[in-house]
Amino acid sequence: MKLAYLDCFSGVSGDMLLGALVANGVALAALEAEVCKMGLDVRLRGERVKRGVLMADRVIVEAPPQHHHRAYPDIVRLIEAAPLSAQVRQRALAVFERLGRAEAAIHGCPLEKVHFHEVGAVDSIADIVGACAGIELLGVESLQCSPLNLGGGTVQCDHGVLPVPAPATAELLKGIPVYSSGIQAELVTPTGAALVATLATTFGPLPAMEIESVGYGAGSNDLGEFPNVLRLFVGEAPIRAVPPSGISERAPQDGLEPLVMVEANLDDMNPQLCGFFSERAFAAGALDVFFAPVQMKKNRPGVLLSVLCRPEQRDAMMDLFFQETTTLGVRSHEVLRRALEREWVPVSTAYGEVRIKVSRRNGRIVNFSPEYDDCQRLATASAVPLKTILQEATFAFWKEFGSRS
Repeated sequence: MKLAYLDCFSGVSGDMLLGALVANGVALAALEAEVCKMGLDVRLRGERVKRGVLMADRVIVEAPPQHHHRAYPDIVRLIEAAPLSAQVRQRALAVFERLGRAEAAIHGCPLEKVHFHEVGAVDSIADIVGACAGIELLGVESLQCSPLNLGGGTVQCDHGVLPVPAPATAELLKGIPVYSSGIQAELVTPTGAALVATLATTFGPLPAMEIESVGYGAGSNDLGEFPNVLRLFVGEAPIRAVPPSGISERAPQDGLEPLVMVEANLDDMNPQLCGFFSERAFAAGALDVFFAPVQMKKNRPGVLLSVLCRPEQRDAMMDLFFQETTTLGVRSHEVLRRALEREWVPVSTAYGEVRIKVSRRNGRIVNFSPEYDDCQRLATASAVPLKTILQEATFAFWKEFGSRS
C-alpha cells in the first residue's frame, strides 16, 4: 500500500502541498490539466526556491484578478460540473464542505449562506482541487500527518486583524494535535487546515514505511533562516508492519490481505446523514462503505452501516462514526480479502477517451468495466444515450486487447 506522510513542522497551506506533490514526482502539467477541468481561467507555474537552508518546489497559481466572492453552493456546482474523477470530486467537495461548516459556525449562518473570501478566490479553489488530484496521481492510498505547528501572532485578512490561528483554522483543527514553536507567523492557513483535516486518516509520528521519495513544498511566505516548507514522504507500507492495538499481526498469505470491518447498527438517524457519512469515509481512505437493512430491538427497522478499511485506519474510522452518526458504540473485526490485480487502461471511442478498469488473475484478464463517470460525461457532452458510450467503450477495449487476454 502506498503511504504519504505530511511533516508539518512549519505548518501547511494549499500551495505548499501542491509544491510538495510536484517535488515527489507529480507532473506540473498534469496538475494544471486537472485544475483547468474546472473551467477557470488559470495556469500553474513552478519554480525552485530556497527557504532557509532547504531547496523546495513552489507552485504559483496565475489567474486574472478576482473582484467577487463565491458562495458555498456556487463552488459545489463548479466542482460537480467539472469532468473530474469520482474520487477527486468527492474529496474536493468534502474539503469545501468542511471548510464551509467551519465558516458557518464562526459567523453563525447556515452553510448555504456562507460566502468565502480568501478561500473563494480562484487560487484557493485550484489549491484544493489540485491537491486532491495530485494525491490521486501519486497513487497514494493512505495520507497521514504529523501534529501541526500553528505559529503565532496575528494575521491580516478580509475580516481585519485576527489572532493566529485564524478562527476558521482553529475550528477546522478541533480534535487534531497542534502546537506552536513560537514563530510569529501564520503557518497553517484555513485551506491547509481543511485539506489535512479532511484527507489525513491519522495524526502522529512518521509511520513504518519504505521511503521512495521525499519532497519539500514552499508557499509565498519566507521566514528567513527558518525553513518554511512542508515535507512530504511517499513510500510503501512494509508487508509486516507493527499493527495497531487490538489487531492481530498477520502477514498476507496466499494472496490474502488483512483488513478491518468497522460497523454500527443505527435506528434513530436521519437517512440523509448516511450519504454524507459515506462521502467522508471514502475521503478518509475507506475501501468500501455500504448499508444494509436490519430489524433491531423493539421491532424497529434500522440500518447496518459498515466500513471496510486497512488496520491502521481503524481508529480514524471509529472516530468518524462518533462524529457523523448517532451511534453510541462501534465494533470492529478483522477480515481477510483476496483481490484481483487491477489497472486502468484508456481506450479511444468516437466520442472521446474512456478509462477501462481491468482486473487480472495470474496475468490473464478476468473482468473489465468502462469507468461510469467517463461514460456519463461523454454521453452528456455528445447528447447520445449512456448505453451507446458503454457499448462503444466495450467494443474498443475488445478490439485492442481481446486477443491478449
